[in-house]
Amino acid sequence: MVSVFGLGYVGTVTAACLASDGNRVCGVDVSPHKVGQIEAGKSPIVEPGLDELIAKAVRTECLTVTTNPEKAVLASSISLICVGTPSNGNGSLNTHYLEKVCAEIGTALAKKTGYHVVVFRSTVLPSTVRNLLIPILEQNSGCQAGEDFGVCMNPEFLREGSSIKDFYNPSFIIIGEYDRRSGDMLEKLYESVDAPVFRTNIETAEMVKYVSNAFHAIKIAFANEIGALSKAHGIDGQEVMEIFVHDKLLNISPAYLRPGFAFGGSCLPKDLRALVYRAKQTDQDLPLINAVLQSNEKQIQRGLHLIEQTRCKKIGVLGLSFKSGTDDVRESPSIPLVETLLGRGCQVKVYDEIVNPDMLIGSNKSYLEREMPHIASIISPSISELVNESEVIVITNGSKQFSTVPKLMRPDQILIDLVGMAKKSEGFRYEGIGW
Repeated sequence: MVSVFGLGYVGTVTAACLASDGNRVCGVDVSPHKVGQIEAGKSPIVEPGLDELIAKAVRTECLTVTTNPEKAVLASSISLICVGTPSNGNGSLNTHYLEKVCAEIGTALAKKTGYHVVVFRSTVLPSTVRNLLIPILEQNSGCQAGEDFGVCMNPEFLREGSSIKDFYNPSFIIIGEYDRRSGDMLEKLYESVDAPVFRTNIETAEMVKYVSNAFHAIKIAFANEIGALSKAHGIDGQEVMEIFVHDKLLNISPAYLRPGFAFGGSCLPKDLRALVYRAKQTDQDLPLINAVLQSNEKQIQRGLHLIEQTRCKKIGVLGLSFKSGTDDVRESPSIPLVETLLGRGCQVKVYDEIVNPDMLIGSNKSYLEREMPHIASIISPSISELVNESEVIVITNGSKQFSTVPKLMRPDQILIDLVGMAKKSEGFRYEGIGW
C-alpha cells in the first residue's frame, strides 16, 4: 500500500492516479472535511476528470482515506508527502507543515518493522530534505535513514486544469534518492508511466523543480516585455512571438541552456544595448531585459573570483575569441578577464589556435588593438608550452583542442573550466563556474 500525506491539489491527484493504476492507496489529511468528501467519492478540489477517478477508486476500495497518520504508515510501504510549502512574509519557505508530517511519520516508523520509504513530493529548496527533514524523521523514529528506512525526493510537475494528463504524460520522472533501495521501490511505483526516469541525488532533484518554475516565469516575463516594446512601436507582439517560437534549433531548444562563461561577440551585447536604449526612448520599463547585460558581467566576475581564490600568479588562459571556431574577439569575455588579471599583477599567457593578431582585419582587428594593445607579448605558441609555464589553466571557450589539457597537467596545477568542457580528475584540482 501507498500512503499519501496531504490531500490538497498535488496529493489528491497523486492519490487518485496511483489508485487508478491498481495500487492500494491511503490518503491522509488533517481535515475531516476533505477526508469525508473523498470517502463519499468526491474530489475536494476542482480538476477535470478527478471526480470520476476518485469515485471509481473509492468504489473498488483502491483508495481509502484517514486522519490518522500512524494507521497509514503502518499499513503502507511507501509514504508520499504532498503537503504545502507556502511563502513566509519575507519570501522564505514555510516548512511548518512538512516538519509536522515528518514528526508524525517518524513516530509511526518507531513502531514499524520492515523497510519504509518516505518520498517528498512537496516543493522544497536544495538541502531542505537532507539537513532539516531527515533529522526530524530520525529523531522521532530512533531509526537511521538509508538503513532502517529510505528517503527520496520526487518533485511533481502537475498543472492545474491538466494535472491528470500531466501525471500520466510527464516530460520526465526525477527520483532523488538517499539510497538505491529507496529509488528502486519508488521507480517501480511509476512503472505504468511512459517517461524518461532520471535517478540522481536529493539536492539535484530539489533544484530541478525550482529551475523549471523559474524558467517558466522568465519565459512569461520575457514575452510580456517583448509585447510591451512591440506595442510601443505599433507592432503585433503576438505575431512576433509566434514567428520567434518556430525556431526550434536555437530559440526553443536546449541550445545555450548550459552553465558556462559569459556571452560575447558582435551581436548579442550590441543588440541588447540597442534594445534597452530603444525601450528608454519609448518609456518602456523592461527590468528583465535590462538585467541581462548586468548578469553577463557578473559571470565574468565569477570567473575572476575562481581564479583569484587560487592565490596563484602564473595564469594560462585558453581561448581569446568569444566562442570556439571563430577568430572574432569583439566583446569576448576573455579580454576583460585577461586585462583584469594583468592589472592585478598576474603573469598571464594566452593561447588561441585561430586568433592570430597579425591576420585579423577590419573591426575585429581594431577592437583587439584598442582593448589589448599588448597582445603580442602574452601570446603562447602552443597549448603544451602554456600549460608547462602556468600554475592555473583557464578554459574560456569550447575548442576541441582544449580537451587534451587534462593529460598535460601536473598534480600541482589547477584547472578552471569556465565552459564545462573537461571532467573532474583525481590528478589535479578542478573548478567549474556552475558545477
